[in-house]
Amino acid sequence: MSAATVKHLDPTQVELEIAISNEELDAARERAFRQLVKNAKIPGFRPGKVPRKIFEAQYGTAAIEERAMDAVVPPAYTKALEENDLEPVDRPQMELVPEEEGQPLRVRATVYVRPQFELHDYKGVPLEAPPATVSDEDVENALQGLRREASVLAPVDRPVALGDVPTIDYLGKIDGEPFEGGAAEQQPTEITEERFIPGFAAGIVGMSAGETKDVEARFPDDYSKSELAGKTAVFTVTVHENKAAELAELDDEFAKRFIGEEGTLGALRDDLRNRLEANARQRQRRAITGALLEKLTAAHDFALPVVMVEREIESLENEAKGYIERAGIGWDSYLEQQGKTEEQLRDEYRAEAERRVRGSLLIEAIAKAENIQATPQDIEAEIGQLSRQYQQPREAILEMLRPNFNALVDGIVRTKTVEFLLDHAAVTETPSQT
Repeated sequence: MSAATVKHLDPTQVELEIAISNEELDAARERAFRQLVKNAKIPGFRPGKVPRKIFEAQYGTAAIEERAMDAVVPPAYTKALEENDLEPVDRPQMELVPEEEGQPLRVRATVYVRPQFELHDYKGVPLEAPPATVSDEDVENALQGLRREASVLAPVDRPVALGDVPTIDYLGKIDGEPFEGGAAEQQPTEITEERFIPGFAAGIVGMSAGETKDVEARFPDDYSKSELAGKTAVFTVTVHENKAAELAELDDEFAKRFIGEEGTLGALRDDLRNRLEANARQRQRRAITGALLEKLTAAHDFALPVVMVEREIESLENEAKGYIERAGIGWDSYLEQQGKTEEQLRDEYRAEAERRVRGSLLIEAIAKAENIQATPQDIEAEIGQLSRQYQQPREAILEMLRPNFNALVDGIVRTKTVEFLLDHAAVTETPSQT
């Protein structure tokens, strides 16, 4: 029988020294030899009938030892973890302990483990939920949004107003020198304050087709391009023509574009209200979920496995790289714009990574304490939802999930655990602002 001793290097890392008896190892060596000898080809002997001494003389003992260790060590390691109630979060670093006369073979395994901590106060967490109500004004704003989306641009013979879409040329200069990204020609441009740096849209309002003027605008102090931040630019702007949105009539014919031939304007308003209310409930759920996890992590202080935090930092960095790439910016260019090294950025991610890891460990511990599991019905429902979402048959979804099936199960358990916590929280809805 193998036995193990445990040495805690820190709250999240242990060193296991696992002793493997000579009898256990000899039996594993014999099994390894029986497997290997089946393919041995030695003149004068039938396959599988070669004596062990002759096999070892021909092939050596290394292959037998390697296979025997592969058969003995993993189950001994697993057994040592179970006996000491340890949950690893990474692959162990294995090494053989130098042999000592009269001592059995020993293997040393160093591994990061889940920290042990006491759960408390995770039921009845007081939470304030933002209101999920939708006003008549919200519905009308959404309706007007649809109206603008369905509008067509038509030329207008008047000065530019906010919301118009004139075609313009512009050339921006700072201290008399052009700068990158500060010029365009024959550019249809919707004139809204929020789309441009302060002063640009306001300077164009009132201009007429054929007019050219200088417009002064200042880049915000926190502008993404540091070389422009806080600086004042002068744009020479020429308006070629002006167009404005031609809005459709709000009637039943308009409603049919969005909800079908049987639609009416009243039914469209009802549909918009239902959608807005569903979105409001989702925002409310996200808000109280975030508040719940924040309160739980603040109430539980425990050491975090370094390897888990580093993996999460890596994940955050990859998320950032994907976002930057989709924005059409190179990673090196982004770092240069931010005036930071990659290592500095990783240091900034550390607090968020630690928050995420702590939250995940808490949710997993609560799920274990409450025996929350992913049932076959839960898994089938999730597969069905993915099948509908991606319009793929169930078998294709299963094949796609096969390498990450455990992640699917973990996600279901996490969702159910958060739902459990929210169901047992003391939630009060904050009053609407009027």
